[in-house]
Amino acid sequence: MLRGSKVGLRARHEDDIPILQAELHDDVVNHSRSDGAPWRPITPGSEGSQFAVDDKEQRLVPFSVVELDGGTLAGTAALWGIDNHNRSAHIGLGLLPSSRGKGYGTDVVAVLCHYGFVVRGLHRLQIETLSDNAAMLRSAERNGFVREGVLRSAAWVMGEFMDEVLLGLLAEEWKANSKG
Repeated sequence: MLRGSKVGLRARHEDDIPILQAELHDDVVNHSRSDGAPWRPITPGSEGSQFAVDDKEQRLVPFSVVELDGGTLAGTAALWGIDNHNRSAHIGLGLLPSSRGKGYGTDVVAVLCHYGFVVRGLHRLQIETLSDNAAMLRSAERNGFVREGVLRSAAWVMGEFMDEVLLGLLAEEWKANSKG
């Protein structure tokens, strides 16, 4: 398990999937805000769940987020779109409603940066988030991510187009600003 100060990132367990499915995917508004694809219902136990893990997939590394005090499931996190040639990847996370507002997002981003830069040897990490997602913007910027641009009207969310903010962090920036 990778450990932060408040949360750990571990392999996805089979019994995590129904909880993540019910609390993240089945919330239509939350899912629509966090996924570039339109929401659709998924049958419980289906292999079509976004939370099911394919250990052979090389461009995605999914984690379950757990509280260090007690091991309670707190959400999901991932490095996705991993590009080994350009040594880059994207960061994504989703916290269960009961785990929001506790500083876990900032800790998850920090642990994913450690994993990406130290364990995987990546050069660049990137985050895309809706422009009104203050919690994700804060978590990213507290970890040294820099706003690189705004993708105007790039996301179709619940009947309207919304702007996305693009943030990036390079390995040397992260090393200079962290205990690494």
